[in-house]
Amino acid sequence: SVTFFAALSFLAVAGILRIEPVSIFAAATAGGCLGFLIWNFNPAKVFMGDTGSLFLGGLVCALGFALNLPILILPVGIIYICEILSVVLQVSYFKATHGRRLFKMSPIHHHFELCGWSEVKICTVFSLVTVLFGAAAVLLAAFGL
Repeated sequence: SVTFFAALSFLAVAGILRIEPVSIFAAATAGGCLGFLIWNFNPAKVFMGDTGSLFLGGLVCALGFALNLPILILPVGIIYICEILSVVLQVSYFKATHGRRLFKMSPIHHHFELCGWSEVKICTVFSLVTVLFGAAAVLLAAFGL
């Protein structure tokens, strides 16, 4: 769901900047994600593995570079960044403190699961954060970055 909203953000930026090939690429990405999400809603009939999620992360980066605005990857990809940073922080803290943990589990979405959050709540919160930061990226692009 995060990549769907990230792709929509880049679609909006590409539309504002009138870069049609990137608009098509972003729309296709969003459409592909939407097609997957139909089958991934609870109870999920299809699951995405590491290969698919890494591909989608690369796709989001490619959209930023295709727009010649890689800086927009930071706000649009804030959830990806938080997920990666939670792993880096967890491993670093674990090694520095000889076995103590910063989070119950990493990546951070597993920490939230262990805190009692449902998968639906995690997806909803992560999607809302992506929408907010994606909207900020669109505004930055619209007003000249």
